[in-house]
Amino acid sequence: MIQSHSLRRALAAIALLAAGALCTTALGKPVSEQEAKAIQATLLTLDTHLDTPANFARPGWDMLDRHKVQDRSQVDYPRMVEGGLKGGFFAVYTPQGPRTSQGDHDARDAAILRATEIHEMVAKHADKFAFAFKADDAAKIMASGKVFVFMSIENSYPLEGDLSLMATFQKLGVRLIGPAHFKNNDLADSATDKPEWHGLSPKGKLFVAEANRLGMMLDASHSSDDVLDQMMALSKTPIILSHSGSKAVFDHPRNIDDAHLKALAAHGGVIQINTFSSYLIPTPKNPARDAAMAELQKKAGEGGMTPEKQKALETEFASLEAKYPTPKATFEDFINHLNHALKVAGVDHVGIGADMDGGGGVVGLEDVSGYWKITQRLLEEGYTRDDLMKIWGGNVLRVMRQAETAAAVKSPA
Repeated sequence: MIQSHSLRRALAAIALLAAGALCTTALGKPVSEQEAKAIQATLLTLDTHLDTPANFARPGWDMLDRHKVQDRSQVDYPRMVEGGLKGGFFAVYTPQGPRTSQGDHDARDAAILRATEIHEMVAKHADKFAFAFKADDAAKIMASGKVFVFMSIENSYPLEGDLSLMATFQKLGVRLIGPAHFKNNDLADSATDKPEWHGLSPKGKLFVAEANRLGMMLDASHSSDDVLDQMMALSKTPIILSHSGSKAVFDHPRNIDDAHLKALAAHGGVIQINTFSSYLIPTPKNPARDAAMAELQKKAGEGGMTPEKQKALETEFASLEAKYPTPKATFEDFINHLNHALKVAGVDHVGIGADMDGGGGVVGLEDVSGYWKITQRLLEEGYTRDDLMKIWGGNVLRVMRQAETAAAVKSPA
């Protein structure tokens, strides 16, 4: 339950002092950048949806270099440190392709390659990063001064041909897994496609049971409301929405309505609010822009990428952005979605999954270097340090511990 105005105000001041900060701000009064960063430094801060692995194979790209948003990069080690982001779930994302044996085979190979690239990044920079396999690993890795790396799967298309592959990816480190993306597949309906299964397919129901057996958290972001309902009915453990928004703020199929927010919370689940502009505010359709962007994405998917080709693609993308400008959501739009979810679901069931490097980012929060601004704003609105600990990671790790406890197969030590 959201605490009363006066109680929350008092607790906020006490918590800030207990954390060693000099801030004694009251609700509605400014919190400085220094004060916000001092609090954030004490928090286990994670993001449940980082699409950064898409950059790992880019020629000349390195996680320890500081990159620019203009270069299609929003997450790297220097900016994580600046923003106070201690770790998160690095996504194995596979676009939906043909639902054929060959399509399944190709998707499987692409997902294994992406997972390998994540492992290679961590191995290359073992002095800065470490894999987390259990919920409690995050705090241990943070205490060592390193960034913790969980793995997730966005779109289980690579697994639909053979669900035994779920165990393979669990051994590779995947602890959060969602069935579908923009299109339906053999497991489930997408939120942005026409109903086919009216929720989970028969194989999708086996997928839920296998995720429970393996100790994987289930992710319903991108899946239809029917999928979410059926996951909550079937799963032994709570459901995560790793990067979604509030439908009451903006009615988009990717967002969740208040009734489902309340049901998610009642089931023990968590919604992680994203920063994907077109999910936060209305965005006019532009067929010409969409066609040009699809062609550019096709080029980007072709083999033989060199630094020169990469630079040319970035230039072409910038030209498209200039030619077809679209409205961009702001930090305030993001906060509106976050505040609504907190009001409806409660502080025990909300977190952050910004979708950086996957289309996320808003005006005023363009990359992870500004994550302290979220802490600053929540402090100004009267949330306590204990609240922030839940929002920034505690809620998700609580669900993860429940998944571990329910699993028949133990996670690696």
